[in-house]
Amino acid sequence: MDPLSDVLSVLNMQSSVFAGLKAGGKWAINFPPPEGIKFNAVVDGACWLAVDGMEHPIRLQAGDCFLLSRQRAFSLCSDLALPAIASDEIYRHASNGVACYGPGDAFFLIGGRFAFGEEASLLFDGLPPVAVIKGGSDQAQVLNWALQRLAHELAAPAPGSAIMVRHLGHLMLVQVLRLYLAQEGNTTPGWLLAVADRRIGAAIQAIHADPARAWTVAAMAHIAGVSRSTFALRFKQKAGVAPLEYVLRWRMQLAARSLKSHHASISVIAQSLGYDSDSAFSHAFKRIMQCSPRQYRDKQVSMPQP
Repeated sequence: MDPLSDVLSVLNMQSSVFAGLKAGGKWAINFPPPEGIKFNAVVDGACWLAVDGMEHPIRLQAGDCFLLSRQRAFSLCSDLALPAIASDEIYRHASNGVACYGPGDAFFLIGGRFAFGEEASLLFDGLPPVAVIKGGSDQAQVLNWALQRLAHELAAPAPGSAIMVRHLGHLMLVQVLRLYLAQEGNTTPGWLLAVADRRIGAAIQAIHADPARAWTVAAMAHIAGVSRSTFALRFKQKAGVAPLEYVLRWRMQLAARSLKSHHASISVIAQSLGYDSDSAFSHAFKRIMQCSPRQYRDKQVSMPQP
């Protein structure tokens, strides 16, 4: 399994919500800070996007998408000078998840909100607060196809629409991450930037394939095909963490998944990740997750299911 699929499979998706917005005439809507990752795509028309903390608004056209990776309020509008209405006021009257505002429907936007557990930081911390993907490129074909299918499912629900909307939304999220990786000029250190680098990505893929291995920086550098010092520096520049720190964090993500979904003992989980003693595993886990493995498992058992 490739690293991006690997990380997405580990993420604990606590909830996901998909909805649409149709608007016409002159309109402006304020949205509260989203809980989790917010994804929107413009199907028809155009609008302005303004996000708290962002210096300049962004003009979005049909086919454009944006992903909010931070909890920041934002607004969408046809004209930046217009007073805005709160999104709650129109979404409480939504039909089949699609809200309508103003005369006509020249503008149509669809979106999703993904709420993840604490492990999402590995994937999303390296993203800027707002990642905009411009449509119209060959790379966006899969995204545009999914966008049109999702728009159809929201507008004309049929048997099985709920599961179709969910999976199409997830497909769009993956494609947005892919397209963001393909854009030039992305320099913020983070996991996505690291995995996009050919040499560093090869080492990360090897780590994911064999997390229990007694990894050394020299072994990873050999896989990357560079010297030990060059690899260590490049890895830190791309990922934002040192190579062995990354190995530790990935192991703890896997440990957290096993503690939540498996009934295996803590000793078995520790051994599966390369730890010879429970105490060494517990010390490493507590350092990353801020609690012991047993406390983490007990907390997950007592947590209500979404």
